[in-house]
Amino acid sequence: MKPPPFEYFVPETIADALDLLGQWDGDARILAGGQSLLPLLNFRMIRPGALIDINGISQLSYLNYFDGTVAIGAGSRHAQVMASGEVKQACPLLNEALSYLGHPAIRNRGTIGGSIAHADPSAELVIVAAALNAELVLSSSFGQRTLRAEEFFVTYLTTALEWNEILTEVRFPALGPRTGWSFQEVNRRHGDFAVAAVAAAVTMDENNRCQNVRVAVGGVGATPVRAHSVEDAITNAEPTEALFAEVVQLVIGEIDPSDDIHASAEYRSGIAAVLTKRALRTAVERAAVSADMRER
Repeated sequence: MKPPPFEYFVPETIADALDLLGQWDGDARILAGGQSLLPLLNFRMIRPGALIDINGISQLSYLNYFDGTVAIGAGSRHAQVMASGEVKQACPLLNEALSYLGHPAIRNRGTIGGSIAHADPSAELVIVAAALNAELVLSSSFGQRTLRAEEFFVTYLTTALEWNEILTEVRFPALGPRTGWSFQEVNRRHGDFAVAAVAAAVTMDENNRCQNVRVAVGGVGATPVRAHSVEDAITNAEPTEALFAEVVQLVIGEIDPSDDIHASAEYRSGIAAVLTKRALRTAVERAAVSADMRER
């Protein structure tokens, strides 16, 4: 299929792109990596009057680390972030999730901001952003505002971005000492969107008790779901298989999956519970290794 007709612009700066958004008064779309936008255009599910191609804006491609935060320009490619040793050390959960994202061609072209702004609840970066409650920097001609992930994701393929705003930066908190992580996913084929996926991070204190537990489940609702009941049940507890087997059933009460051509709601619920247990176990094991290495 072919896309509907549209005007095409290639601004060189963020300010130029924002000016164009204002001129088109809500009838323009931002083109970043294009891995999600172009299929929507080709199926004519969207019909914007203009595309604003931000690929040439060098201001949007960078990786910075400051004050315990990994700040990533929204135009940074998935492969660029995945290859960063600094990201792997500071936020290994993000690095691991990227290994599940699509195929090399997708990762070479797709962008961090594009994936998060598209807001597919099965998308790996969206799930990690929810788990870590990442900060999203939104820019307009009137200035900037910063939202947490819990405020940013509204419903399926819908965010709090206004028509005159561009997502310009994503800030992931670094994982501290004695912290383990895990990203688990089930899909039909490697690189496909997840049937269900779980991102988890757990910090272990000196008494071998879980602290700062974060669990997010994707593919089971209109947005990624923070499993707060699981987090609360495990916090201050010693991690055991019996505890994990008990609390993961809480996940089923927090999610609202639906039937589709890929899986039934019942199957997604079951997979979410299994992946949550698997992710928590792995995160705790990695936290123990981290603590052991620091004590040597």
